[in-house]
Amino acid sequence: MSGLMIAEQDPGCRTMMAELMSEEGYSVTVTDSAADAFSGILKRNAQVVLLGSQFDDLAATELIPLLKQCNRNLTIILVSDEESQPVIRKIRAEGIFYHALKPAKPEDGDEIRQAVKCAFENVSHSVQ
Repeated sequence: MSGLMIAEQDPGCRTMMAELMSEEGYSVTVTDSAADAFSGILKRNAQVVLLGSQFDDLAATELIPLLKQCNRNLTIILVSDEESQPVIRKIRAEGIFYHALKPAKPEDGDEIRQAVKCAFENVSHSVQ
């Protein structure tokens, strides 16, 4: 089954995003392990990934190209604290769908909800 993967090192943020996305009706998988993330992506269990900026001591700028090699159709939404413009430009060049700010509390989840909704709409349109 295809769905949403949340690959986030911070347990509080990971849990909060999982609850937000589950409430929206998505099939959610969570992981704090790069190996599990790669496995899920290779098995095509995830169409959309919410990726934290640091994961298993690797920066997102290092992970995104590898994730895209595993599945070039993967939609990646980077969820991070504010980054510098040069870093954001580099990450966008790697092929992310969207960059969202990390929510501090559940009420801050509107941006991520909208980004995930748009990502799945984009995936469904590209499949047709």
